Amino acid sequence: MYKFISWNVNGLRAVYGKGFADIFKELDADFFCLQETKMQAGQLDLEFPGYRSYWNYADKKGYSGTAIYTRHEPVSVTFGIGIDEHDHEGRVITLEMNDFFLVCVYTPNSQDGLKRLDYRMKWEDDFRNYLCGLASQEYPAEDGSTRRKGVIVCGDLNVAHKEIDLKNPKTNRMNAGFTDEERAQFTNLLEAGFIDTFRYFHPDQTDIYSWWSYRFQARQKNAGWRIDYFVVSENLRDRLAGAEIHTEIFGSDHCPVELTLKTQHAAL
Repeated sequence: MYKFISWNVNGLRAVYGKGFADIFKELDADFFCLQETKMQAGQLDLEFPGYRSYWNYADKKGYSGTAIYTRHEPVSVTFGIGIDEHDHEGRVITLEMNDFFLVCVYTPNSQDGLKRLDYRMKWEDDFRNYLCGLASQEYPAEDGSTRRKGVIVCGDLNVAHKEIDLKNPKTNRMNAGFTDEERAQFTNLLEAGFIDTFRYFHPDQTDIYSWWSYRFQARQKNAGWRIDYFVVSENLRDRLAGAEIHTEIFGSDHCPVELTLKTQHAAL
């Protein structure tokens, strides 16, 4: 079994001072993905025994940034999606493993007044095309046949897909993260052959969120949004073992989300 964790830490140096190392060890993941690290190289030497780590830093200091800690050595590592317009903010890391790709992403926010919504739409199209390209890649199986590699996408996707995914859908409609356009793009991703793993296991679960505003005592009131996801390609459906949201873990305005996946051998 593989265990994956994804967490938007909203500043790794800040959350490090709130017990990050203990949380990391307690969650005991095979792959631990971070978004919004807000760091540059050399600002925090944070390594854990048994893990190697990969970092993608934004050109702009104190902004965005992603990281992956892994117990398993990847076949290859890619930073960004190969489009210059999108690859200066440290938003994507892809680990190629033997039978799947793991993509850690911090999706651009459409921002107040939706001033970045047009860019967000371009990002969504380009990122979905990138994922579909990964999903089309094949590898030789043990029985001599070829199979397509699975794709696991995790991170802060900055969208609540359905009304069930946020506390106050009526008053937030057309706010950043809950526009019709952003929601439609998430639907487009699912229709391209991907699964929202939390909804796969918990289709009707209400009042479980992964992000709460720091304002208005939102977390105490559980006035949150589910905007952090594990989304996987359809060919991994039979290997899905569980998906959870760790609302009990504090330290950021987001909480960690989890996916467990059967190993390839167990699925055969």
